Amino acid sequence: MKRAMISLALGAVVAGFSLWSAMWVLPLPQRLAEADSTVVEWRNGEPAHVFLAPDGRWRLQTQLKKVDPHYIEALIGYEDKRFYTHGGIDLRAIVRATTSNIRHGRVVSGASTLTMQLVRMVEPRPRTLRSKIIEAFRAAQLEQHLSKDEILAAYLKFLPFGRNVEGLETAAWMYFGHDATALSPAEIATLLAVPQSPNQRYPTPKNAARLRSARADIAAELLEAARLLRGAAPENLSDAQALAQIEAQPLPTRLRSMPREMPHFAIWLRQQYPGVPRLRSTIDASTQRTVEKFATSHRGRIMRLGANNAAVVVIDHESGALRAALGNFDFDDLINQGQIPGFAVRRSSGSLLKPIILAQAIDAGIALPSHLVADVPVDYSGYQPQNYSEEFNGLVRLDDALSRSLNIPFVRLVERLGVAPFLEMLRRLGAEGIDPRPGYYGLSVAIGGISATPLEIAGMYTALARRGERAPLYFLKADEDADYGNAFAYRRGSFSPGAARLVAEVMSQRGRPDSLALRRIRATPNRYAWKTGTSMGLRDAWTAGFGAQHTAAIWTGNFDNRGQTGVVGSQAAAPLFFDIMEAVDSGLNFAAMTPESASTTAIDELSEVEVCAYSGHLPTSACTHKKTVQIPTDSTPTAPCPFHTLRDIDEATGLALNLECRQSRPHQTRSYVVWPTSVRRTMKDAGYKLPAKPPGFAPGCGPSGYDTRPSIVSPAPDTVFALLSDISPAEQMLPLIAETHEAGARFSWFVNGEYLGSAPSGEALWWEPKRGAHEIVVSDARGGSARVRVLIE
Repeated sequence: MKRAMISLALGAVVAGFSLWSAMWVLPLPQRLAEADSTVVEWRNGEPAHVFLAPDGRWRLQTQLKKVDPHYIEALIGYEDKRFYTHGGIDLRAIVRATTSNIRHGRVVSGASTLTMQLVRMVEPRPRTLRSKIIEAFRAAQLEQHLSKDEILAAYLKFLPFGRNVEGLETAAWMYFGHDATALSPAEIATLLAVPQSPNQRYPTPKNAARLRSARADIAAELLEAARLLRGAAPENLSDAQALAQIEAQPLPTRLRSMPREMPHFAIWLRQQYPGVPRLRSTIDASTQRTVEKFATSHRGRIMRLGANNAAVVVIDHESGALRAALGNFDFDDLINQGQIPGFAVRRSSGSLLKPIILAQAIDAGIALPSHLVADVPVDYSGYQPQNYSEEFNGLVRLDDALSRSLNIPFVRLVERLGVAPFLEMLRRLGAEGIDPRPGYYGLSVAIGGISATPLEIAGMYTALARRGERAPLYFLKADEDADYGNAFAYRRGSFSPGAARLVAEVMSQRGRPDSLALRRIRATPNRYAWKTGTSMGLRDAWTAGFGAQHTAAIWTGNFDNRGQTGVVGSQAAAPLFFDIMEAVDSGLNFAAMTPESASTTAIDELSEVEVCAYSGHLPTSACTHKKTVQIPTDSTPTAPCPFHTLRDIDEATGLALNLECRQSRPHQTRSYVVWPTSVRRTMKDAGYKLPAKPPGFAPGCGPSGYDTRPSIVSPAPDTVFALLSDISPAEQMLPLIAETHEAGARFSWFVNGEYLGSAPSGEALWWEPKRGAHEIVVSDARGGSARVRVLIE
C-alpha cells in the first residue's frame, strides 16, 4: 500500500511536471498573432478607410485602455466573475455548473472562463469532453504566458459578432457607428448578447426578435447584480425602470458598411507603414470630400480635353499638414489605370518651377520682377528652347514673363544662376527625384526637365506661401498611441521673405482663366497666387498655388503618356484649382501688407529702391525717368540699366564725339535706348517700331579701340551643330552676325582662314556649313577682330 502511494505520488509529480513543461514548450495558439485590420483615420480619429484583416475578417484594433470601463465591468460580471483571481480554470464555477446541469437534466449553465473562451475563439474545436480538457490546458498555458490585461485584450480582439465581424471595436462601429470608448447600457447588453450565438443574433431583421430577447435577459441579470450602468438619473431608477429604458432603445437592424473613403491615399499610406494597424492621418474629411466633389464635377470637361487621369494635393501650409490627397478620378476605372495614386507619381513639372527660379534670382541680386529682359531665340550648343506659342517678344518684363509663362527669360536666368545651385535649391525644397550624377541636367530644368510628384510640388510651393520657408510637410498625426515616427523632413531657409512676397504678388496678378464664365457667381473673386505648367508633348497639365491657409497642386494628364492638344495647364487644371481653393481658402490679402498697415517684421522684409522706369534696372545717368520699386532688404541688385546710353552729339555733323573731340566742338548730350542686335531683329520681325540707333562716332572721334572691335552675335562659341542627312546643306545655312558701336562699320568674315565675304554690322552673312571643326573670324577695317569655334557633325 505504501509503495502504491509512493508510485501514485511520483506519477502525479511526473504528470504535473510534464504538464508544466508542456505549457512552456508548446507554442501558444498561432492565431493570437493574427494581424488586425489596418485602419486609416481622418484627422479627428474617425475611420476613413478600413482594410480587411489578412484572414478576410473585419477586425479593428481594440485597445483595452480605450474601452468603456462599464462594458468591462458588465462583461466580467456576466461571463467570469472571478477572472482576476483564477488561473484560467474556475473550479468553483465547474462545481456550480455540474451541479446545476445534473439537477436540471440538461446543460443550463457553463463554466468556461474568459480565458477558455479565448482559446475556443482562436482554436475552434468540436464541443466534446476531450476538447474541454484541451481548452482547460490551453487556458492554463495562456495564464502562464500572458497578463490578465493581455488576455482580456485578446478576448476583446477575437470576440465573434456574426459573419466575418470580430472584435469589440469592430462591432461598435458596424452596429452603432461609433467606437467603444463610450457605450450606453443598451449597447453594452447588445454587445454581450451577440457573441453567445453570433449567427443567430447579429443585426439583421431576421434576428431582431432573438437579439431583443437576449439583450433584455442579459440586462435584467446585470441590473440585478448591480453590474450594468443605469440610464438617466440612475439614483431614481428601479431595476424595472432601468430595464424599460434599455428595452425602449432601438436595436441595430443591419451591419453598417466599413468606410472605404480616399482609397488611393489609404492604400499608399498602408504601403508606407506596413503592419501598423491604426494610421491617424492629417486628412480633413470635409476638405477631402470637397476635392472629390469638384474632381467629379470637372471630370467630363477634363476628359474631353484629352486627359483621363488627375491628382490633387491640398496642404495646410501653416502647419504643414496634408489635408486632401486625390489619386485619380475613379479608383474603379481600370481602363484608365484609375488605381494609380497620382499624387505620388513623378511627372514633368513643365513651367511650375519658374516662380522658384525668380525667387532665387531675386535673392542672388540678378533679377527683379520689374526687369526688362530679352525674349529672343537662343542656342546653347544645339539646345534651342522655344516659348509655348513658338513666338518671341523681343523685350519683356520678368513679371510679365512669369504671368505669360514665357520660357526663354527663365532659361537665361538658370544659366546665370547655374544649374547646380538651382538643383540644390530644389533639393532643399523637397524634390527627392533629382538624379545625383554631375552634369546629368542642363538648362531644360527651367521648363520641365525636372520631374516631381504633386506632393513634392505642393511642398515646394509652401515656401512661397510661408515667406520663404518650406512647410514641415507631414501626413500622419502623432498621438500617444502612434506606432510610427516622424513622417516629414523639415528643410528651412529656402529664400528670403522679401523674395517670396515679391514672387507671390506677381503670381496673384491674374485671375482664374475662366473668370468671365463665372462672373455671375462671384462679383469680387478671391485672390490666389498660382502658376500653370504644361509639359513637352502636352502630356501633363498642372496648376499649383496658394491662398491664405492652403497650398494646392493639381495634375491632369494620362498615365500612358499620351499627349493631347487640350492637355494644357490653364485649360485642364486651372478651373479645378480655383473651384477647390475658393471652397476651402479665404484667399490672399496683400492690402494688409502695405507699409501703412503691415507689421514691423513685414516692413523689414522689403526696402524701396529707385530704378530706371524703362528697364527696371538700377538707373544710370542716361536714364531720363525713374520709379521706385520694392526689393528684399538683404538683396540689392547691382547691374545698371543695360539699355540707356549717353552720346555727345556734334551739332554740326550729328555724329557722336569722344571726350577729346567734344572739348573743341559745340555738342549736345543726348540719351538713347540701345537694343541688342538679337532684340532688334526679333522686334523688327514682329513688326514693332524700333528705337532710333545712336549716331555713329565721327571719324577720328571714336571710343577706345577695345570698344570698336566687333563682337560675334551668331554663332555662339563652342556650338555643336548637327547636319541632317536627308536635307541639302544649302538649306541648312548658318547666319554669321557681328556688331559694333562704330557707325557704318562693315565686317569681313573668314572660315578656317578662307575669306567668305563681308556684311554690315548687325546684318547676317550666310554660310553653308561642312562637317568638321571650324574657326570663324570676323575683322573690321581697323584690324579689330573676334573669333569663335564651332563643330559641325
